[in-house]
Amino acid sequence: MASPAPRIYPTLRYDDAHAAVELLTTALGFEVVTLVEDGGTIDHGLLAYDTGIVMVSDRTDQGSPLFDHGTQCLFIAVDDPDAHHDHAVAQGAEVVMELVDQDYGSREYAVRDGEGNVWVFGTYRPAADG
Repeated sequence: MASPAPRIYPTLRYDDAHAAVELLTTALGFEVVTLVEDGGTIDHGLLAYDTGIVMVSDRTDQGSPLFDHGTQCLFIAVDDPDAHHDHAVAQGAEVVMELVDQDYGSREYAVRDGEGNVWVFGTYRPAADG
């Protein structure tokens, strides 16, 4: 049986969405679900990590400045943060927080993408139903 679709979709806009997609897929383990392109820019991209989805697009003149708020921080739950970290490092990802065991029980690390967004990968998996 298929997992239910998520209800929350982090959405990031980039000056160079192609570079972001390259980092996310090559170094961080995301898979491209959909890329809608127009004239060399990404209008709408869906990238999956396990059952999670993040949306990406290029900033354009036609886009609303309402959604351009600078950098963001996203957390992605992974089963083996050590192996994930080692792969990201091998692919040249910029690690901004080395592996650490947090007081709340998560083992995690963080990378920064080419436009300043921080991606945290760790074992923490909170549930909405407590």
